Order: sequence, then C-alpha cells, then structure tokens
Amino acid sequence: MFQKEIEESLQLLEKKWQVDPVLKDFMLAKRTDVSDHPIKVGDVIFHVPFLNDEKKFILWKCFWPDCHNCCERQGRLPLTSDDLITIGRGLKYQKASDFIKNETLVASWIESSPSGGQIVMTSVNLKRKQDETEADDGTHVRCRFLDDAGACKLHPARPGVCYLYPFSTWLENDRGMARVHSTFQFTGDCPGFYLSESLDPMKEILKEYAVTIYDYNMKYTRTQREGFGCSSFV
Repeated sequence: MFQKEIEESLQLLEKKWQVDPVLKDFMLAKRTDVSDHPIKVGDVIFHVPFLNDEKKFILWKCFWPDCHNCCERQGRLPLTSDDLITIGRGLKYQKASDFIKNETLVASWIESSPSGGQIVMTSVNLKRKQDETEADDGTHVRCRFLDDAGACKLHPARPGVCYLYPFSTWLENDRGMARVHSTFQFTGDCPGFYLSESLDPMKEILKEYAVTIYDYNMKYTRTQREGFGCSSFV
C-alpha cells in the first residue's frame, strides 16, 4: 500500500481512536531503527517488528466489536477452493459455477516478495459489494456481509483470508522445504497495535494464529494447483 493511502487511513482512524505517535511514524516509514524479530510458533515463522531506540516490540490485540475496520475498509477477499464450496452452499447455490459467476470476480495485483522482487497474484475474489468490478479491486470497500452490529453474516463460513487479519502470510523455499512466514499488515486502519517490552502478551494469540495461518497456506496452495489462482515472479 502506498504511503499516501496509509496516511489517509490513519487520519480516519484518529477520528475515533488514539494512535501512538511512535507507531504512527513507524507506519509512515519515518522510523529508521526497526529490526525484524523472527519467532517460530508451531509451523509458522512470525516476523515481529522491534524498535531498537524504544527497545520495544510492536504487538497487536483486537478491539472487536468496538472496531470492525478490517471489514469496513476491505481491499479484496481472495477465496480458496474450500471457500468456493462452503460459501456457495451458504448462499444457497447448487452449483459452484453459478456461485463463481454471480458472486465473485477474478482480479490480479502485484505484491512485493520478501526477497525484494515482485509477484503477480491472480485469484477468484468474493465480491465485497454486489456491483463490484475489477476497477474496485484493492480499494477500500465496506463488505456487504457486515451487519450493523459489526458481525459477519457469513461467520463461521467467512473467507479463510478474513481469519488471518491483521497478518499477511507467504511461503518460502528453505532448502527444498516450504516454510510458512507471517507478519503484520500495517495499513493504518487497525487501532490494535501497541508497544511492549516483551512478546509475552501475544504468545497465546500467536499460537492460535499459527494454526490458522498454516492451514490457510495449505488450502491456498491446493487452490492454485486446482487452477483457481496463480502467482508468478516478475
């Protein structure tokens, strides 16, 4: 995400939530004292930012139901092959092909790889609004399945990617072995980030997310093998 968009998101966030100036500078890439602290939890390697000058980690907790910005300002909802079946049935479709035709769209976008290169991602995405088009991909859209109380109308059959927030995840080849990595998404939309001298407050959260993140990666890898998505280096 471009810095201008993050700045705009932070401005909206500050209308309701107090944002730590240190974290704000970090999200706007104004800090030069950031180091990566990798920690292996289960089958996932989490990359937690550490601010050297502050001697503190950047951690996270969820403020739902007071906050549901992740659903109010959604960028895209890529689906796994399991999602296509589960959500399609939940929306009363008898055929997956009809669900795909009416409720999804195919979109491609570019992501930065951990090695500094770029990856072109293509996936089948759940429409966040009924009339969504490819031009809306990557823009902030309120998910149509979010109710007035901030709950998901699809839950627990919501897209697997929704369970990852606020983490992003990727697979890396480590001497022939696929390693699952994960780090936070810093889009400026979430009020849950905070500074801590220890990782202890997040240990249980990381254990829970490690299972979810690993499971999602395996499902998404299978989804690509089945032809519902692809990724390629450019």
